[in-house]
Amino acid sequence: MRVPLLAGIVVIALAAGCSRDASSPKGDAAAAHTPIVTISADQAVSPVPAWRVPAVQVTDENVAELKEQAAQALSRGRLFGGTDDAIPLYYALRRFDPEDAAANAGFDRSLKKLIASGDDALKQLDRDPLSLRRAHEIAAVARAVAPANVDIVDYLARLDRADEAQEANRLGEEALNAGRLGVDGETGHALTHFREALQLRPDDMRANQGIAAVESALIRRAEQASDRDDYAAAERELDIAAKVRPKASSVEDARGRLAMQRIVRINALRDAGLTALMRQGGIDEARRHLAVMLRIAPTGDPATRELRERIDLATHYGLFRPAQVFTDAMQGGGRGPQMVVIPHGAFRMGSEDNEGQESERPARNIRFDRGFAMSRTEITVGEFRRFMQATKHRARASRRGYSTAYDERSGNLVRRGNVDWQSDYVGQPARDDMPVIHVSAKDAMAYAEWLSAQTGQRYRLPSEAEFEYALRAGSRGRYPWGEGAPPARTGNFTGGADVSPSGRRWRNAFPGYGDGAWGPAPVATYRPNVWGLHDMAGNVSEWVADCWHDTFRRAPRGGEAWINPGCRSRVVRGGSWASAPEELRSAWRQGSDANNTTARIGFRVVRDI
Repeated sequence: MRVPLLAGIVVIALAAGCSRDASSPKGDAAAAHTPIVTISADQAVSPVPAWRVPAVQVTDENVAELKEQAAQALSRGRLFGGTDDAIPLYYALRRFDPEDAAANAGFDRSLKKLIASGDDALKQLDRDPLSLRRAHEIAAVARAVAPANVDIVDYLARLDRADEAQEANRLGEEALNAGRLGVDGETGHALTHFREALQLRPDDMRANQGIAAVESALIRRAEQASDRDDYAAAERELDIAAKVRPKASSVEDARGRLAMQRIVRINALRDAGLTALMRQGGIDEARRHLAVMLRIAPTGDPATRELRERIDLATHYGLFRPAQVFTDAMQGGGRGPQMVVIPHGAFRMGSEDNEGQESERPARNIRFDRGFAMSRTEITVGEFRRFMQATKHRARASRRGYSTAYDERSGNLVRRGNVDWQSDYVGQPARDDMPVIHVSAKDAMAYAEWLSAQTGQRYRLPSEAEFEYALRAGSRGRYPWGEGAPPARTGNFTGGADVSPSGRRWRNAFPGYGDGAWGPAPVATYRPNVWGLHDMAGNVSEWVADCWHDTFRRAPRGGEAWINPGCRSRVVRGGSWASAPEELRSAWRQGSDANNTTARIGFRVVRDI
């Protein structure tokens, strides 16, 4: 009698990962992530005893009746349960008269049905492991009544292979639970046993699940190595895992996950290093983070290079460097606007006596002893949307129910209802990459305050001095680009070559200049100035922090904003898409009610460093 086997289904139990400190990998995670293959107790195949043919008494008087009973039992599929089933009846009839053709034919048909039911039981093995017992019961009947029948011998051979496959699966599961994966063909290891089961029984579900479990175990080893920051070992484990099921996508999916984990880990170390540099004496801590990054990051990794440069700069220049572009992490997720570090230095602010307007005088020398960071572009609709969605702030135009928008029919700026920060210059929904307009000075300041709270840094509107200093970017000409008409792709200005959707042209414009836009353009469409800032002149004018004063007399001698508590009028700087050439001068300034909203005014922010 064949020894009964366990017919189980592979179950891989993997503990969930947890978060970790940016500078320290996980500790003893391996034990929690060991793959376990379990077999339910009710899946065991109990021993199948030898089958004994029920005794049927055949006489001349009842032979015809028994033949009829046997035929009916066969037609109903009752093969071997008791004395009134087909095989016992035909077996007895053949013994009573070995030459009885009808009995012999019925017996042969019964055997064929018996073998067919046995094969059906074997086919059910993947869905119902206990069907193996049914196959063994059928084998016991077959051995008892026709052990030498060729079809019976073949069936028993198929059953033997199923038994051997189940035994191979069992051994494979034991090896898997013991951590003996056998990916290099070692004997007595899990993968060897599972593949042996597939050779014996192609498409064996239990074996395929076992092979998948081996692959999963290797992937888990890779994950554990990644948790230890040993990405070289993780790659080796994945390379081995890729040989287990070459056509499956699991390993490549795992590569993607671990690659992303590696990026996140490297970036977290970078952020931790940058945070350390903000603290007094934090350079040594930042260097420790860098040492881990150098060990785990690919050659030339930009985050590693950034932290290394920042450490070098912090040693000699403080936290930032001139022209550096950076973003701050936000508590609500994501990062703030891109900021550009403006170098410290001096410039002459305003217009000299022979140029400009009285409000731009007297010109005076301003010096910035420390640099500051300014947003690379005007704040966009998408960036402002995050602020609006995260706060209860009600923008001025939304509360008022209207703003000033461009009217193509008249060619003028007109009051238009249901226009607010979500709208473009004509009042239609604005794309997220457009500069936000229809915002008041108070809306802009509220955004800066929210950004400060989100990042833990001091964000604010630029002072008028900071704005002109950054706009000039070291130049002293009438315009930011110097004198005369702007060079091509300098910015979004009123140009003689500009044409509105209905064919309008500007009455007062730079002759021959065209920028391809009528109305604001997406931020960063045009070339930045030498300090990396876009659209300091043109695109949209911008709110600054200063209160409006008719002249610079009695203005602060430093670069700070000139603010009078409770002032109702603020300064607007930088020309817009609809500004006359005179308004695109570097020294141009204008006052506007702090509650004013229009299609010509947006803002950008600065950050103290």
